[in-house]
Amino acid sequence: MLSKHNIGGLLSQTYPLLAILIGVALISITIGPYRSRDTQLEFRVAQGVLKWGYPYLEIKGNFFDMPPLGFYAEALFFLLFGSTMENGIALIMLFGLASIVAVYKLGKEAYGKSTGLFAAAFFALAPWQLVLSRAFLIDAQCLFLSLVYLYFGILAIRKDSVKLALVSGIFFAASFLTKQYAVFMLIPLLLLYAYRRPKNPKQILLQLGAFILPAICSTLLWYQIIMGRGLLYLVQHDDFRYLNSPEVIPSYSFITTFLIDYGLGAFFVAAVVFSLMIGLLFWKRFSKQSVLFDIVCLVTILSILGLNMYLGVTLNLKVPYTSAIKYSYQSLPFFSLAAASLASKSASLLKSSKNKSGKLKNVLLFSVGLVGLFLLVTPILDNMNTAHQLTRLPYLIFRVQPDQDVGYSFVVLFQTSQNNILPAAQFLGFMIILSGLLWASRAFISDI
Repeated sequence: MLSKHNIGGLLSQTYPLLAILIGVALISITIGPYRSRDTQLEFRVAQGVLKWGYPYLEIKGNFFDMPPLGFYAEALFFLLFGSTMENGIALIMLFGLASIVAVYKLGKEAYGKSTGLFAAAFFALAPWQLVLSRAFLIDAQCLFLSLVYLYFGILAIRKDSVKLALVSGIFFAASFLTKQYAVFMLIPLLLLYAYRRPKNPKQILLQLGAFILPAICSTLLWYQIIMGRGLLYLVQHDDFRYLNSPEVIPSYSFITTFLIDYGLGAFFVAAVVFSLMIGLLFWKRFSKQSVLFDIVCLVTILSILGLNMYLGVTLNLKVPYTSAIKYSYQSLPFFSLAAASLASKSASLLKSSKNKSGKLKNVLLFSVGLVGLFLLVTPILDNMNTAHQLTRLPYLIFRVQPDQDVGYSFVVLFQTSQNNILPAAQFLGFMIILSGLLWASRAFISDI
């Protein structure tokens, strides 16, 4: 039989993450679900897979202009549980919950367990994630598969393993055949691989071959053999054809507007900026791994957002500009990791401030550590409030300019009211998440 000590240890290990998953599941069922032109199109394509065996839109032979794997996953789910929009959204919600686990695993590998748990909470409660995990879009599937291939890729680099590189490559191929945004996760993977500086040419070739071969084979199979359109079709997407309307004047601030006002929230953005700033200013006080992953997060975020700005403003393309919620989605885990790393950074700074020498320096370290703790907690509470506000909106638009209704929009299919059980479920979800984070913070607080 399990002793009290063993039960307590097991609970301590599993409860915080389980609490986040249960809490977010309760919160998610109280908001949305969301519908847009894209969700309706993708639903019809999944229906086409059921009808013809291929992702055709409306008529046989009319391939939908997107990679196919996500639609096959949706069609299989429909085959098992029924072909309804509600079931489709349930599948997307499951992928959203799985992504929370993946972010936790990445945070644990990169910074430590406490950062992994807070990263999972930051990610799960971001309005960006809450909405996209309640809309019938393949983006949530692609992000999950991308996080998995990144995780196994990190393990392959650390263990110098060809087998793990192959596993990572298989998930990369799957994510790329779900949506081409999967290439963004190559940025952190390449940075980490370059940092390791492998020297054995044979091992390098084996690892790179094992990683890239599944993607090459699956892409050739679909686009060259099945569709018969060739690999150049990959860069001939409609998103690269349509320009912004003449009355829309793109501004490079559109990403900032989206992130602060809609996608993350002002406190979340402040936490990311502050975390990266103290990571660079006080880098000698943190581990090499922490500094390395700070750089990885910063470069990945800037690369993804920079490309989105180039497409949307420099090239004046309509879809990258109005759909920042989708084009920059793969940066969300790195925002979450960077903000959550305040947990370990603040603890380290507060612990260092107890040093008896250098009173002024100790005051500075203590003050910075306290601000870090404030920004660790505030974004989570702020986004809980935003989640509550989402229940009252019949229509949602993620604006990219504050003075124009330009951006990605959703219609809310139903709303909660004060006369049903859903607001209580949402409040319970908030409390469960906070209880999990408080449980996990016991060792963190005692260490300070």
